[in-house]
Amino acid sequence: MNKLKYTLFATLAIAMMAVVATAQPGAAAGAADNQFTLDSARAIGVGIGFGLLGGLAAIGQGLVGSRAAEGAARNPGATSSIQTLMIIALALIESLVLFGLLIAFVVIKPTT
Repeated sequence: MNKLKYTLFATLAIAMMAVVATAQPGAAAGAADNQFTLDSARAIGVGIGFGLLGGLAAIGQGLVGSRAAEGAARNPGATSSIQTLMIIALALIESLVLFGLLIAFVVIKPTT
């Protein structure tokens, strides 16, 4: 229960950071500073998000590899089909990471 509570509060803290990123000043005097703050918060958000994506994808790939090795050890006759399914699963997981990287580049693009 303690881990769940820490995870909930950490998620809430990260979500509250988004409030700062959407704040806009009323006067034009603070526009340059606000744009810098907005770009900084955007960069931090993209970094945290892509870090989570990469870490969770690595965990998923590790689980796919370990379960495939376990399946091949239990049934050596099905090794070729297990290996084929493992390679397909690893390719799909890696494509999700590449899509996340593409989204990160689109979000972090410099403003002109």
